[in-house]
Amino acid sequence: MKVIFQQDVKGQGKKGEVKEVSEGYARNFLIPRKLAVAASTGNLNTLKEQKRREEERKKEELSRSRQLAEKLEQTEITLHTKSGEGGRLFGSITSKQISQYLEREHGLQVDKKKIQLSEPIRTLGVTKVPVKLHPKVTATLSVQVLEEKN
Repeated sequence: MKVIFQQDVKGQGKKGEVKEVSEGYARNFLIPRKLAVAASTGNLNTLKEQKRREEERKKEELSRSRQLAEKLEQTEITLHTKSGEGGRLFGSITSKQISQYLEREHGLQVDKKKIQLSEPIRTLGVTKVPVKLHPKVTATLSVQVLEEKN
């Protein structure tokens, strides 16, 4: 019997996959537990429609990520903070602070987890910070840290 998996089933199939399984396994285990549905024409058409919508959603997400990447590439942010001798900062600049600044000053919403600082910025000057917006899209943000005037 052909079934369409509704959830991942270990050793059998992944969600959305169409697979041939034994009739008893399908009727007594998969279908009652809503792990799969029979692969009828209607269910197959529904599956195709869901996959098409998912593809459209992924393309839309990719295009939004590319547009945001273009804006970030053109944006240079300047943060003022207290520093000591030799350009060392009191404290540090974190991805959370960069994210908050982008939203407050430029209206760009970037999740702090997407800002890929290997470690917080602890020195004055310009730092290039990679921002991974999508598995296929990475932007480079220029962060300038200046000494705060008293």
